[in-house]
Amino acid sequence: MRHALLAIGMIVFAHSLLPAEEPAAEPKTKRLYLDEFRPKSQLKAPQHILKRAKFPCVNVHTHPGKLSEKELDEMVAAMDASNIAVSVSLDGKMGSKLSEQLEIYRRRHPGRFVIFVRMDYRGDGEEDKPETWAVNQPGFGLQMADGLSDAVKRGASGLKLTKMLGLYLRGPDGKLLKVDDPRFDPVWQRAGELGVPVLWHASDPIAFFQKTDEYNERWEELYRHPEWSFYGEEFPAHQDVIDARNRVIARHPQTTFICAHMADIPEDLAKLGTYLDRYPNMMVEIAARVAELGRQPYTARKFFLKYSDRILFGTDGVPPVSELIPHWRFLETWDEDFPYEDNPFPPQGFWNIYGLGLPDDVLRKVYYENALRIIPGLKVPGVEK
Repeated sequence: MRHALLAIGMIVFAHSLLPAEEPAAEPKTKRLYLDEFRPKSQLKAPQHILKRAKFPCVNVHTHPGKLSEKELDEMVAAMDASNIAVSVSLDGKMGSKLSEQLEIYRRRHPGRFVIFVRMDYRGDGEEDKPETWAVNQPGFGLQMADGLSDAVKRGASGLKLTKMLGLYLRGPDGKLLKVDDPRFDPVWQRAGELGVPVLWHASDPIAFFQKTDEYNERWEELYRHPEWSFYGEEFPAHQDVIDARNRVIARHPQTTFICAHMADIPEDLAKLGTYLDRYPNMMVEIAARVAELGRQPYTARKFFLKYSDRILFGTDGVPPVSELIPHWRFLETWDEDFPYEDNPFPPQGFWNIYGLGLPDDVLRKVYYENALRIIPGLKVPGVEK
C-alpha cells in the first residue's frame, strides 16, 4: 500500500512540473458556408467591356408579356443601347388577346417586336382537374392547329412550346404526357404548312435530373430551388426527353424547330452536333446557356464555326444592359475568365467563362441572318432578307 501511494505521489509531482496547458489557438482561416464564398480573382488579363453588339441583333428569346407600358419602354431603351433591333416575344396568347398584344407593340414600338404564341392546354377546364382540360379532350391537336392558323393570320410569327409538355402536363390518369404524344402531330404539321417555326424548350440542365448531392455541379442552385429538380421515378430521364423531342423533329421534316437553350444539351456539344447533322430542320439558340458554352471555349468555338447557319442569338427574360454585356464579350472577344452575369452570386454554376472571338461572318449569322431566314414577318432596319 505504501508503495502504491508513493508511486501516485510521484506521478502527481511530475505532472506539476509540466508547463500549464495553453488554450487552443483560434484557426487562422474562418470556416465559410458555400453561399458566403465570394472570391475576387487576382488574374490580370485584357478586358473588353462591350456595351453593344457589333452588328444589329435579333433576340429570339424574350418574355415581355407581363410588362407594363413603362417597363416595355425601358426594355426598348436597353435594346437601343445594345444594338438589338428586334426582340421575339414568346408570350403570345391565341385568339383575340393576341391582337391586343400585337396592337400594344405596334402602337408603342412599331417594328421592334414579333410574337410567337403558346398552345392553350387548359381551355375552359378546371385548374386542379386535368381530366377537364382541353388537351385531354378529343380533337385537341386539330383544334390547336386551327388556333395557330388564326394566330398567324392575326400576325404571329411562330409557336412557343415550354417544358410544360413532358415534365408537368398530365393526362386524366395522372401520368405525364409524353413529349412525342401523337395528339400534337397536327400542330407540328400545321406549323410547317404555315411556314412558321416552333421554338421549343423541352428540358433543363442534365444536373437537374441527377441526385442533389455533393457530386451535383448545380447543388447550390437546386438547394435554393428544390422545385427545379426532376430527379426521381416520377420524371423521365433527361435523355428520354431529348430523344422524344428528336423523334418529333424527325417526323416533321418540313417544320423548322428552334431548340431553345442549345437544345437543352449544351453540356455535350459533340452529341448536339450529331443531332444537327441528322435533322436539317433543327436550329438552336443560346438563351441562358452562355454559362455552359463559355466554360468550354475551344469546343464551343469549333461548334459555332461548323454550325454557324444553325445558331440563333437569344437571352431569355428581359435583360438589362448589364446582363447583355457578357453576351457580347462571350461572342466577340478573346477575354478570359470573366463573369457570365452581373450577379455576384452566379445562378448557373461556380465558374467564369471565356470569349470565343467569332469572326464577323459568323457573328452576322448568329445575330440576325439566321433569324431573318426562318422567322416570317421579321425585318431588321438596313438589312435585306
